[in-house]
Amino acid sequence: MNRAFNRKKDKSWMHTPEALAKHFIAYNVKFLGHTEVDQPKGTEVVKDAVRKLKFQKHIKKSEGQKIPKVELQISIYGVKILDPKSKEVQYNCQLHRISFCADDKTDKRIFTFICKDSESNKHLCYVLDSEKCAEEITLTIGQAFDLAYKKFLESGGKDVETRKQIGGLQKRIQDLEAENSELKKQLQVLDEQLMIAQVPPGSSMSSKTPTDIFDMVPFSPMTPLVPLPASNGSAPPPPARPTEISRDLFGAEPFDPFTCGAADFPPDIQSKLDEMQEGFKMGLTVEGTVFSLDPLEGRC
Repeated sequence: MNRAFNRKKDKSWMHTPEALAKHFIAYNVKFLGHTEVDQPKGTEVVKDAVRKLKFQKHIKKSEGQKIPKVELQISIYGVKILDPKSKEVQYNCQLHRISFCADDKTDKRIFTFICKDSESNKHLCYVLDSEKCAEEITLTIGQAFDLAYKKFLESGGKDVETRKQIGGLQKRIQDLEAENSELKKQLQVLDEQLMIAQVPPGSSMSSKTPTDIFDMVPFSPMTPLVPLPASNGSAPPPPARPTEISRDLFGAEPFDPFTCGAADFPPDIQSKLDEMQEGFKMGLTVEGTVFSLDPLEGRC
């Protein structure tokens, strides 16, 4: 990291190593915002960013908007920008991604640092109004860098590499979870399309009549055989007698008891039927006992 601040070489650090290694140093500042820059370092680079964000600050003030207050936390792991009330982390800039920090010598309130974004890989310059504590914040970040570098040398570089691997694995897990969620949605859509394709138009799965092993509708004695109505709602017409009647080997028409009338019987058969009807009217003898079928007698 390039540190653009002036301090004497014999000047001691402001905080104890334990305060930055085990805890953090907090400052209440105003956040002017951040903007993308072309270079990861340089005094002129941050000056352009400060001018740009100050101009936006004046526009917001003219519109009645206030500059938001935030809490700046500095430790050997990075710089965090939080909401002062809810303590919600708004920006988390890891220390190894910060490439430049500086305080404005012409304005003791302005403090800036450049950090490389982990997702977009763009260099962003953060500008804060620190109430004349800009130099102190710059020194605190410098001390955090010195302590982090010493810890890196003591661990042989394993600590930083381990954090990088953990960060990469966490990012990979998030990508896989998002991909898994998208695949589940696509699978659900394909299942719905398959169900629609299997059901023919105008029918439903619940209205299908069960069949037996021969694919025939089983007969139920509880349901009478009623002729189905016609498509227009009227009763179906009676079955028409075929115009051409097939004959037997002797050329005679077959006997149909359901369609024939009295005139269809031969004379001898008709006379026998008349005699039988007269016999039923007079009485019927069974084993010597006469049963009268005349309803006027009222008894047998």
